[in-house]
Amino acid sequence: MFLDELIPVVKELMQQPIAFAGGFFSGLLRLNLHEDPVRSWIDDQAGSTSYTAPSAEATNAKSTGPQSISID
Repeated sequence: MFLDELIPVVKELMQQPIAFAGGFFSGLLRLNLHEDPVRSWIDDQAGSTSYTAPSAEATNAKSTGPQSISID
């Protein structure tokens, strides 16, 4: 039973060991992939921008604080 839950993890580890280790250690160290210096390093490796901040229009011009909703 316990081994059935580990099989997908082991398969992923065998397919892409470097990516798996990077994701494992970033989760272990609780690194936010959208903050510098991690984001700039990822952009350098990928050769493009991996994350763009949402515009103010997309968030309905409210960037912080509680929002009110109406339920009919």
